[in-house]
Amino acid sequence: MGVRRPVVLSTPGQRAYALRLMQQLARWKATAFTDAAMHVPAQLVEKCLAFVREQQADAIVAYGGGSAIGLAKAIALETGVPILAIPTTYAGSEMTPVYGITRDGVKQTGRNSDVQPAIVIYDPKLSTALPVAPSVTSALNAMAHAAEGLYAHDGNPVIDVLACEGIRAMGTAIPGFYKNPESLESRAQALYGAWMCGMVLAKVSMSLHHKLCHTLGGSFNLPHAELHAVILPHVLAFNSQAAPAAMRLIETAMDKIPGTGAAVTLKRLAEDHGAPVSLRELGMKEADLDSAAALAVNQAYANPRPVGPRELAEVRDLLQRAYEGAAICGVRKCTRNSHCAACFRSNGFMRDRFGLDSWFVPSLALPQAFSPVITVVPSFSTP
Repeated sequence: MGVRRPVVLSTPGQRAYALRLMQQLARWKATAFTDAAMHVPAQLVEKCLAFVREQQADAIVAYGGGSAIGLAKAIALETGVPILAIPTTYAGSEMTPVYGITRDGVKQTGRNSDVQPAIVIYDPKLSTALPVAPSVTSALNAMAHAAEGLYAHDGNPVIDVLACEGIRAMGTAIPGFYKNPESLESRAQALYGAWMCGMVLAKVSMSLHHKLCHTLGGSFNLPHAELHAVILPHVLAFNSQAAPAAMRLIETAMDKIPGTGAAVTLKRLAEDHGAPVSLRELGMKEADLDSAAALAVNQAYANPRPVGPRELAEVRDLLQRAYEGAAICGVRKCTRNSHCAACFRSNGFMRDRFGLDSWFVPSLALPQAFSPVITVVPSFSTP
């Protein structure tokens, strides 16, 4: 890269690793900024930008998850300096030109090729330090990119392949590192899934799910990855009738019987591996749901099922269900028994009563996870 004065970026929680990396880069006069924060507040961007300019930095080394990489992107947007990303989580932002900055309580996102990292280094050993709980929610965050990519208005067959493979990889990785957090195989599989899901996010538009997560995160300061875990099943249920082909692809990628329900499958994946399933758990106030819904529908945008000001009541109901962690079947007081016709139709009762989770369809003949312990991936743009 021809770098002479890099700045290492991290969150306070990764400070020790960032300082160690800075020492390893001493011959290049590296410095470190370790105050990266969730949702990339504009004030923090200004503080970091002043530091980068003071150091006359000519590159950013972003170490950590979405907070560090997001801050690096905000700096690159202003300065044009290249980014070398070393992700330790699984959301896949490192593979995208997508950035987000929160100003005055509103998270504004955009796309710019200048912010896409020039080099990405994936090392499964580094992600073993990530506790199981954020590992699970980070992986579910990545799966949200792939899921929405499958019904994107600008999608294509290549994106479908990437999305399905990303979902398959994450669906395999989550149970693996949940059972054994030190498993390099499962951690590598998760990074492989992050790469695939990130490529989907890089190439197509996102819809209602991402709009809700950015609204709830930027305006109400809720944790980003956990939001994805909570919101995704409810948005898939909301969109299921308008995007049946996408739902079938998700089910197949997760090795479930077609008709099981993509939303139900992903909610179960979250529940079974300790992820939060309600906005209440994340600290959302029920009194704020009205304003959150209004922010999310203030203008129409692409989504399989129409979403705009006219759909305020429907989106408000979706958020209420997410707040409560309600059953996905659509029945508010569902008891998951034979009296719930909606659960019966979606096989929910049948799985609970007769253990039909053991019924799988044959897996697609897709590539296995990459095997190297360290993989360096150029952050290229596909045709």
